[in-house]
Amino acid sequence: MLRKKIAAVAVVLTLLFSPGGALALAAPEAPPEKEATEDKSARPALETTAESAVIMEAHTGRVLFAKEPDKELPMASVTKIMTLLLAVEAVEKGKFKLTDRVVASENAWEMGGSQIYLEPGEEMSLEEILLAVAVGSANDASVALAEHIAGTEEVFVQAMNQRVKELGLKHTHFANCTGLPASGHYTSAYDMAVILKECLQYPLFKKLSSVYEYDLRGGKFKLWNTNKLLKWYPVVDVGKTGWTNEAKYCLASSGEKDGLRLVVVVLGTPEPKSHFRESIKLYKYGFARYKALIMAEKGASVKNVKVGKGVVNQVSAVTAERVTVVTPKGEEQGFTTRLELPEQITAPVAKGQQLGVYRVFKNGREVQSVPLVAGHDVPKATLWQQIYKVFRG
Repeated sequence: MLRKKIAAVAVVLTLLFSPGGALALAAPEAPPEKEATEDKSARPALETTAESAVIMEAHTGRVLFAKEPDKELPMASVTKIMTLLLAVEAVEKGKFKLTDRVVASENAWEMGGSQIYLEPGEEMSLEEILLAVAVGSANDASVALAEHIAGTEEVFVQAMNQRVKELGLKHTHFANCTGLPASGHYTSAYDMAVILKECLQYPLFKKLSSVYEYDLRGGKFKLWNTNKLLKWYPVVDVGKTGWTNEAKYCLASSGEKDGLRLVVVVLGTPEPKSHFRESIKLYKYGFARYKALIMAEKGASVKNVKVGKGVVNQVSAVTAERVTVVTPKGEEQGFTTRLELPEQITAPVAKGQQLGVYRVFKNGREVQSVPLVAGHDVPKATLWQQIYKVFRG
């Protein structure tokens, strides 16, 4: 019996220290680029008075309907979606806190248009300034926010345009953080839909944008959200309006129904309230024609993978994001899934480390892929822990 145990230890040591003892894990194939082209089946039967309009599925970025999606147009206060994106990203990264005090400058005080009438030297919390931008569309608060984040509005605008490049957008350029008329200040419905889709990753943005009314300065100044769809079409939970003589009426918004989240952007609608009317029309069209098929929620455990030389023998492979596909109603059949995972990996394993890919196919053609990652850490076992595991086995 003793000789058998000694032989078992020898085998373990050979596996531990031999060059081929560890199993190599090939890097999983990168997910394919998301299609940004319009679904041609969505073209007929919908007209809009908007100069540029898009319906985008918010999870994948798939365009379900488009009218002049790349037409470069002024967007007025819809600009503030990018202003808010940079701000909430800075908060999420820990660079700023919602309790920080923001001091209004004379530059902010001089802003016209929508405002909360900041006085030079007046202080508010960063959260209140963000609410003034998101809910009240305040230009003075937007400038105060930009100066607090970047030092000057000019530097902040440079960051806005840098973010445009990072998102790969080709039909957007910002000249200010407010949306007040300026040369070289434009976007397209498609580009703005991508920017809003990016904002949806941040719970803070959703929280700010969904507020319908807010009492500022201890109740002395009431903010009302300019996005009336929050009340008129309750599936909508975020968005930003805009209006100037040059831009006409604009709205970028997002709403969810039965697991399907849409981003709708209309630019250049002609008369008051038309941006709300046209947006509702596009939402009804999208929700009536399309359905979301959810294969797995974000963080769902789909399979266990064996782990060699770890303190435990397996790790759970979980979805890095929700696995979902959007399909025209009536075409829900023909989808299949495939998990691509190694038989075994070698410790240490870090939580969030990519292990493989969850692929979705429609009639044999790949339509979606989502990374599968480790659900928890698996530290490497010590030599004696591994020997002990062999004896226990």
